[in-house]
Amino acid sequence: MFSRKWNKPIHVLIAREDAMGDVILALPVCGLLKSKYPNCKISFLGRAYTRAVAMASVHVDEFLDYDEWKELDEKGINSLLKSKNIDAVVHLLKVEPALRYCKTAGINIRIGAANVLINWRYCNRLVALSRKKSRLSEAQLNCKLLAPLGIRKIPKRNEIHQYYGFSRLPDLDPNISSLLANDRFNIIFHPLSNKNAKEWGLHNFSALLKLLNPDKYRVFITGSTAEKSVLEDWVKQQGDVVIDLTGKIDANQLIAFIAGADGLIASSTGPVHIAAAAGIQTLGLYENRWVKRGERWGPLGAKASFLQCVNDNMDTITPEMVYEKINQWY
Repeated sequence: MFSRKWNKPIHVLIAREDAMGDVILALPVCGLLKSKYPNCKISFLGRAYTRAVAMASVHVDEFLDYDEWKELDEKGINSLLKSKNIDAVVHLLKVEPALRYCKTAGINIRIGAANVLINWRYCNRLVALSRKKSRLSEAQLNCKLLAPLGIRKIPKRNEIHQYYGFSRLPDLDPNISSLLANDRFNIIFHPLSNKNAKEWGLHNFSALLKLLNPDKYRVFITGSTAEKSVLEDWVKQQGDVVIDLTGKIDANQLIAFIAGADGLIASSTGPVHIAAAAGIQTLGLYENRWVKRGERWGPLGAKASFLQCVNDNMDTITPEMVYEKINQWY
């Protein structure tokens, strides 16, 4: 039983029930677990629309859909969790129903941050952790919660990408793959962030586009179905120098397409972390509010970096500054 061999788990559940980018920043937790316990099964509890990014990691063995739990009563959820024979759960986020279900299902080791009050009610392994005041990235902070499982290593920023395991990628549809140029640098603009962060502004993307030589760069615009209506008129104004993919590809194809491109520019949103994890050139554009800063939420990858604005004014990141970064990629 896990209670007798607490440092050799057989099945660990990682719970992060929020956005796509947050899930990617949780994947190094899975990679660290696999590096210490290669035979350990790792399940990931997340929202339905994050399944594709979680399962793109070779370190994730199974995905549990938190949204499906809404169709079950507590007895059904308990039965489901008990059938998985989970030894330990690491709660990376404060989600009261998930915390409660894992406790009532009798999961032996339940880990959470000690500074989150509700965790004292449902978790039995509490880790001293302050996210707001820390200078660590979100991915590094997540890794600190593995201490009760005997893992105290916190990878450096330039090491985090080694633990993504982001190589179980979907096949890219040939019709979409054919859009990628062989003789030009394929760069993706993802202008919106689903209002999760301050955005750089469409006027800045337009100005940047004018700086790019179309003989050297092929530019794609991506966005969700909901964002398509917001971007539609702006995309038309750019003419035939961009290829519009807004609302045209699902999560699996978005992952595959980003991985097949050469570079991506976006603010703090899921695709910027997909690009970093996939290993392509990535530039994140960030505000400088303490809780939203690039130091904590910026992309972490072998080819990833970020620019941060001054005085909370995103226009202080100029198109020329971004163009200089892109030229270095090319």
